[in-house]
Amino acid sequence: MRGITDKPREACGVFGIYAPDGEAAALTYMGLYALQHRGQESAGITVSDGEKLQLYKDEGLVPEVFSEEILEGLPGFLAIGHVHYPTWGNTGYLNAQPLLVHSRKGSLALAHNGNLVNAAALRAQLEEQGAVFQTAVDAEVIASLLARNDREGIVAALVDCMQVFRGSYALVLLTRDRLIGARDPHGLRPLSLGTLPGGGYVLTSETCALDTIGASFLRDVEPGEVVVVEGGQLHSLQGTKPLGRALCAFEFIYFARPDSVIDGMNVHLARNRAGERLAQEHPVEADLVIAVPDSGTSAAIGYARAAGIPFGEGMIKNRYVGRTFISPGRKARERRVQLKLNPISTVVKGKRVVVVDDSIVRGTTSHRIVKLLRKAGAQEVHVRVSSPPVVSPCYFGISTPAYEELVGAQNRVAAIEQRIGADSLGFLSLEGLVESIGMGEENLCLGCFTGRYPVTVDNGQLTMDN
Repeated sequence: MRGITDKPREACGVFGIYAPDGEAAALTYMGLYALQHRGQESAGITVSDGEKLQLYKDEGLVPEVFSEEILEGLPGFLAIGHVHYPTWGNTGYLNAQPLLVHSRKGSLALAHNGNLVNAAALRAQLEEQGAVFQTAVDAEVIASLLARNDREGIVAALVDCMQVFRGSYALVLLTRDRLIGARDPHGLRPLSLGTLPGGGYVLTSETCALDTIGASFLRDVEPGEVVVVEGGQLHSLQGTKPLGRALCAFEFIYFARPDSVIDGMNVHLARNRAGERLAQEHPVEADLVIAVPDSGTSAAIGYARAAGIPFGEGMIKNRYVGRTFISPGRKARERRVQLKLNPISTVVKGKRVVVVDDSIVRGTTSHRIVKLLRKAGAQEVHVRVSSPPVVSPCYFGISTPAYEELVGAQNRVAAIEQRIGADSLGFLSLEGLVESIGMGEENLCLGCFTGRYPVTVDNGQLTMDN
């Protein structure tokens, strides 16, 4: 298991492809490799050769799960793939995706990014009707509902089920001869559409995967839209009425790769602007600006430029630790910070340092980073955060701690500053974040910063399956 740090965790990434040259598995492998940052618990690929579906999945990173021999054993021109982060209790091989199910209408593979807030109620209803579940993931609830509604074809069944789903989902589905994608009516989770040079189509959580396989970006899948690739042709229909765009703001703060473009906005530029705005809102006299790598780098560059303070590489990240590392308990988490990050003492010694991070959730990582920088000889340590304080949990597919563990929900900024041991602390304002992203507050989900969600939640009493 690779999992908990002082950061919220994206649940997963999805990928789907129609590759007429028959290289679907190899291209999906490359696409999942590009999406590895979205899930490091498990990986899986399902392919179709037009006759049958084959699935291979396992726990581990993409290159750990798939060998050249395994990929050669997955022939086909259609494929979907998935990389997974678990929420608590949703670990292990059984909960890895894609899911491959068999019904009276044939085989269906499914991969899901998001969280249905009514999954527990739907599961209970299905169990009363005799359904038996093998996993803890929402994807199995979705697959069971699709199978039960598949009277006029899988696309019609999906449209019917989208009227029932509540919450977030970016779905890729695979049948013997079709690739299907769907996005929830709020567009909470990202899903992009691309084309291959020799003909073919790609669905992916982020555009960086398109770049990796040499595909071209076509457009984003719209909220509530269903796209179908069949017989080499792309078809689109409105599966459910759009309910107003509410893309997760944390895609721009932390989750997405900087080279991705989500709903028309470049992630690196959004983070850069956030750093510039942060420097305007929380200036400080200092000698050096450094980043908490890697997700804080773009904002730190923006902060340094706007503040007129030199930017330097003051911390080295051990990239072999992984983006997150499961470390139950506070002491273990702090040890993992030292394993993952190490200051360059010759850079920070004797200097007044501004360290820019993307977010603070529990505060344990920030506390340890400040201690490491002081031990390395920093004269002053000023922490700047390119997002507002996280004050509420997420219910839409992001694994965040419970309310009582969120340092921003329990403390004012001055108390957090004292808790992490910084000389000063500044968070980006909500207005600054929205302006930096450039999409307008009405087009973003900001629930973890405001406690106001685009989908009604019942006092937090919701399952967080993914």
